[in-house]
Amino acid sequence: MPNVLVFAETRGSDLRKVALEAVTAGRALADALGGGEVHALLAGPPGVAGKAAQLGQYGADLVLVCEHAGFTHYARESVAATLAERARGGYRAVVLPFSAQGRDLGPRIAARLDAPIASDVISFTASGDSLTVKHPAYANKVIVTLALQGSPAVLSIRPAAFTPKDSPRTARSETVAPAADPAAERVVVKEVLEGAKGKLDLGEAPVIVSGGRGLRGPENFKLVEELAAAFGNAAVGATRAVTDEGWRPHADQIGQTGRQVSPQLYVAVGISGAIQHLAGMRTSKTIVAINKDPEAPIFKVADYGIVGDVFEVVPALTQAVREAKKGH
Repeated sequence: MPNVLVFAETRGSDLRKVALEAVTAGRALADALGGGEVHALLAGPPGVAGKAAQLGQYGADLVLVCEHAGFTHYARESVAATLAERARGGYRAVVLPFSAQGRDLGPRIAARLDAPIASDVISFTASGDSLTVKHPAYANKVIVTLALQGSPAVLSIRPAAFTPKDSPRTARSETVAPAADPAAERVVVKEVLEGAKGKLDLGEAPVIVSGGRGLRGPENFKLVEELAAAFGNAAVGATRAVTDEGWRPHADQIGQTGRQVSPQLYVAVGISGAIQHLAGMRTSKTIVAINKDPEAPIFKVADYGIVGDVFEVVPALTQAVREAKKGH
């Protein structure tokens, strides 16, 4: 039975949510291929081995622990070499998150292995030696189906496309050494500037409330913030037009030239739905659109649409969410 190799992404000594999503996807793929094992590479600074058991909760059978002080920050060449060297051991697929790190690692690994690669994968099917994946293309206007031949295939999974799912097992641990010295990296991360403490990352938030130019000015973004706060587990996003105007930081931008997200719930407030914005959010599980223009393109992709003035609808919706939360 073919095994699957997963890259468990970390930030410092902490696992990222996309690591649990990748392990969940790897588990699903291994089961579809006949029940092989999932081996997860955990590369980080000394002490990161303490996260191995958590990967077992989501389906990892073996955790390859690669500790090195040089992995305090992302070391692209060393991690890519270590993954590629391990992947030569007969795996059917290598699964990574389609995060900033995964976008960098995927092509490097595929090139080293002369392997097929599919990026931004949102689903897959497997049977025997057959592996078929789907991913958005042409600014998310179409969903492309690809059949991947040869082993291993490199797959990078869109963040939030796979919800972390418990599949508990007692994961074995194996200590491995970096295949290339992190100290010899040609590009070195000197500093990482973090956003506001306590702020949910757009790629990891289960709920996103986004605002567009329909809010008329930066002072009205408090409506979006209040609705996000009412949910309690929501991040705030914005369109490119809004960030270009300086109403919100560019880190909040969702779209073709911003973040690509797939939350469980996406609430679009005063967003018309330009194709560039849809490219970043149309794979969300449930989309709710609020706009006074009944012909706005956003309604074509929305599961639920509210035609009305955002200054009337959003406060009422915020109050309704607060009331609903009181009962839980």
